[in-house]
Amino acid sequence: MSTAIVSPIAPDAVAFERQAAAAAPLAAVTGAEIQAPLITGGHIRYANLDYGASAPALSLVSAYLNEILPFYASVHRGAGYASQISTSVYENARDIVRGFVGGRPDDSVIFTRNTTDSLNLLAGCLPVVDGRPVGEVLYLDIEHHANLLPWQGVPHRSIVAADTIAGTVDSVRAELEQGGVSLLAVTGASNVTGEILPVPALAALAHQYGARIVVDAAQLAPHRRVDIAADDVDYLAFSGHKLYAPFGAGVLVGRPDWLDAGTPHLAGGGAVKEARLDGVSWATGPARHEGGSPNVLGAATLARATQVIAGLDQDRWHAHESAIRSYLVDGLQQIDGVTVHQIFKDTNPDTDTIGVVNFSVAGYDAGLVAAYLSAEHGVGLRDGRFCAHPLLKRLGLPSGSLRASFGVGSRLEDAQRLLAGIEKLRRDGLGWDYVVDAGRWVPANDTRTYPHWAPNTPGTAGAAPCTDD
Repeated sequence: MSTAIVSPIAPDAVAFERQAAAAAPLAAVTGAEIQAPLITGGHIRYANLDYGASAPALSLVSAYLNEILPFYASVHRGAGYASQISTSVYENARDIVRGFVGGRPDDSVIFTRNTTDSLNLLAGCLPVVDGRPVGEVLYLDIEHHANLLPWQGVPHRSIVAADTIAGTVDSVRAELEQGGVSLLAVTGASNVTGEILPVPALAALAHQYGARIVVDAAQLAPHRRVDIAADDVDYLAFSGHKLYAPFGAGVLVGRPDWLDAGTPHLAGGGAVKEARLDGVSWATGPARHEGGSPNVLGAATLARATQVIAGLDQDRWHAHESAIRSYLVDGLQQIDGVTVHQIFKDTNPDTDTIGVVNFSVAGYDAGLVAAYLSAEHGVGLRDGRFCAHPLLKRLGLPSGSLRASFGVGSRLEDAQRLLAGIEKLRRDGLGWDYVVDAGRWVPANDTRTYPHWAPNTPGTAGAAPCTDD
């Protein structure tokens, strides 16, 4: 009887297998084939590497929107046929989202404008006794402003994350040991570097010292399945516009006691049991915080997007994303003058990262590189400080850096196009003249036009310059 000898797979074969997993999009997204005009003439397929800002809508979500749009009407108090359907769709969306995040049966599901809105809502629901807040909110210096600024209006304290994940967990433990913390607020994955934090371990720590935990999952939810019951997370917030759904709806899922006792987030119709000329009896449950006409289509498409994402094969999903990320990181690190940035030295790139890569190019302002890539290569990515000013300052990038982000609609070619553009920049320099207009780099003498239905004005006009220290 002979024994077959299996030779180890050669490194190049491993790389080939990984790249094959990302050769095509994992799921169809709307707008995947739009053509971007180049400053030098002609058009090219737009390489969207800005998923971390707003992801394109899944094609299945767009189709669902077209299906329900004719039935769009007011919800909750309409007796008409369309109103009844819209109400059913809106309320059913809560159950779908609760299931997507592994919520407990009694968890509230409150629809909001976005993750920022959700966390501001929770900030108004922190426990109060005799008019004074009970405990402080503890947060890290690596947070997006959405999980930083809402807490500055209540008793709070912040800590500097260590340069390792293990050290950061130790720092959180040491601060919790001091007592007086009612809520630990952490990101699930950094919007700057894509590094994932150990949410279950942090949740266990918070509860050990009598605190609750809220997770900003705006970046985590589009890339990893979350289970708040299994991880013992008290509150979770995320946004539809980052989870392949249009209209920008957000959601806050979590334990109802604080939410039912907290200050109503938006005083108005629908949030009350009874209104009087000199007072009001507020509702409990999600209605307490959803005053006014809700974003029915936003909630519905967010729920549909979670169903599509939940149906993905997790192994293929992670392999697709990991292949693009590893290819991009390896390629950037081989280009002279390019630095890839991360927060923690002990991050495992295969398991502890999502589809986000942060980098800078020596000798070039990040905004100029972004403008060059867009105008000369049809590549869209993000530059700046990513609404995470304390972290960028700590990383030694006070003027900003570049972020490439991708997801289920991405393909390896997008990363290849980005690398080719950076290599050409380092080798040949800029191929066009660029000027600063309204605080942003733009091509000089740009004669390209927008589609006939779009105002032909600079896309960054009116944007906050975000330059103040």
